[in-house]
Amino acid sequence: MMLQVEYFDKETDMEWDLSFVVIVLLLVLLLFSSLRIFREYERGVVFTLGRFWKVKGPGLIVIIPGIQQVVRVDLRTIVLEVPTQDVISRDNVSVKVSAVVYLRVIDPQKAIIQVENYLNATSQLAQTMLRSVLGKHQLDDMLAEREKLNKDIQEALDSQTDSWGIKVANVEIKQVDLTESMIRAIARQAEAERERRAKVIHAEGELQASEKLFQAAKILSQEPQAIQLRYLETLTVIGADKNTTIVFPLPMDLVAPFLSKTK
Repeated sequence: MMLQVEYFDKETDMEWDLSFVVIVLLLVLLLFSSLRIFREYERGVVFTLGRFWKVKGPGLIVIIPGIQQVVRVDLRTIVLEVPTQDVISRDNVSVKVSAVVYLRVIDPQKAIIQVENYLNATSQLAQTMLRSVLGKHQLDDMLAEREKLNKDIQEALDSQTDSWGIKVANVEIKQVDLTESMIRAIARQAEAERERRAKVIHAEGELQASEKLFQAAKILSQEPQAIQLRYLETLTVIGADKNTTIVFPLPMDLVAPFLSKTK
């Protein structure tokens, strides 16, 4: 009987030891499952029984397993590429435009609670804004005033995403693709513009030359001998080029009597 009692006591002690080990392991596992480590650029949105509690982090935080849940949010700037969009400009030109959006989360609570997926929502909104804003401008504005268009799209996006806790820092139009026919039309337009400028410059040069000749004629008419000096200077210039042709200027006052007799 003594052996049976001693054996029963040993079995009871072993069961208690095993139970204690199991309890300790469960406590350790529970402790580890309640710990969360957040980096400097991360925050945790904590929910208690499904209700928002607070935003915690960075560093080590403790939650109650089974009662509290935590959602990680990255606060770094995110580069969101907007797929190529078909845009019809104000002057009815069809172009393909692609862009990139730089955004970051400034309010983790709103980014998780107010919208289901803030990245997808911002991407869809950026596509809509890209078509809407560019559709109000002409093709020349898209090609020459990208900085202004980038600012307009950024302001329109930022005003919409502010309620989601998202800050759109910048929007850059990457590429504007034109059809082959439109490229040829733009080339013809540029060529015509260059020709127009050349004709205007040539006409302005003729105008300035005529004004200078008029001023020179007025000065020479004040002294008859001055024209003779110009004749001699012209002969000097011609002779310096080793030409075989010699030109003698004939004053018009000598020819005038003969012209009057022929009439």
